[in-house]
Amino acid sequence: MRILIVEDDRSTARLLSGWITSWGHEVVVANSGEGALKVFDTKPAPQLVLLDWMLPDRDGLEVCQQIRTLGEHAPAHIVVLTSRSGRADLVAALEAGADEYLVKPVDPDELRARLIAGERLIGLQQRLADRVLELEGALDNVRKLTGLLPICAYCHSIRDDAHYWHRVEEYVSEHTDATFSHGICPTCLPRIEREMNAEVLPE
Repeated sequence: MRILIVEDDRSTARLLSGWITSWGHEVVVANSGEGALKVFDTKPAPQLVLLDWMLPDRDGLEVCQQIRTLGEHAPAHIVVLTSRSGRADLVAALEAGADEYLVKPVDPDELRARLIAGERLIGLQQRLADRVLELEGALDNVRKLTGLLPICAYCHSIRDDAHYWHRVEEYVSEHTDATFSHGICPTCLPRIEREMNAEVLPE
């Protein structure tokens, strides 16, 4: 998992980066809100963000809101880091678009547990996105006949939009995923038998 750490205190950034790297994740560090936003111009974009509330150039919650407007490049999970612990602060962070809230100094065990939970959520979201793409692809392959079909009253050929006539089997096969297996219906069977018997009668 690619994780962005947005922290202006370099010693804290190094500490967090060391922990997260040792847990097997890729780490990108930004020391300001502007630097954090520029990271999302690179590929692949971070999937999870650890975002300090107090940044030198702008408010961390403002950065959180801007990150949420990045559309498909936005991370799936944002964790706000702060020394504030009031209920109103928690509500403000969540309303700004954060998914988690960790109070400094960060406990490594708690951080790791939050990252595991975030990674699990990201995996679920990715599987859901893949499933949606599969369903969209399936819908694209479903071809339906709609509207009024001009059909000959005698031979039952169908006229297409270019005014060419086609046999029913040919037209339906071309415009749907249906295939045909031919047989004889009970209504037609007696007539067909009479015609066949007439053909084999001796002169």
